[in-house]
Amino acid sequence: MALRLSLLLLLAWLCSSSHAALRQAPEPELRELLQRTVAEADSFQDRFDAEVWLMDMSTRLRRYIPAASERLALLRLVHREASRAGLRPDLVLALIHAESHFDRFALSAAGAQGMMQVMPFWKGELGRPQDNLTDNATNLRYGCTILSFYLRKENGNLSRALARYNGSLGQQRYPAKVIGFWHDFWYVKP
Repeated sequence: MALRLSLLLLLAWLCSSSHAALRQAPEPELRELLQRTVAEADSFQDRFDAEVWLMDMSTRLRRYIPAASERLALLRLVHREASRAGLRPDLVLALIHAESHFDRFALSAAGAQGMMQVMPFWKGELGRPQDNLTDNATNLRYGCTILSFYLRKENGNLSRALARYNGSLGQQRYPAKVIGFWHDFWYVKP
């Protein structure tokens, strides 16, 4: 396990787009953090898959969340909640990218809150007025459940499900934006 993790970190280090990063060894603190994160990633079937996905997505997410510990914690939550809802975690990352640019305190003009921009009326519908939609775990649980429901309602039609999620059914602008982010930034071949 340690050898695989070391090889994975070396590969990520070598593939880094920054030449300055090529002159430095991976930080021991990041290596330890990644090892702990992988050990706590309960939604993965295989630990090697966890290592690869977390490292890959952490590298992609760095521009939005600079702190490695915050990135890895968020990625673990995204993977867990997406998997629980039957969604692809990379699709959920694309939706978050479109909705909030990974700002957990994002607030839309319509009042939607958090990374996945969940409308607060859902708390009342569920009888959970105390829920905090700027808490990433809560926001992801709500958002992934809602998107999963709309995907089932639309018989797997992603464009229609995304439009329902955004409240723009019949329009293609929002679904195209999310799908564009998914394919351009977050997509992982199955």
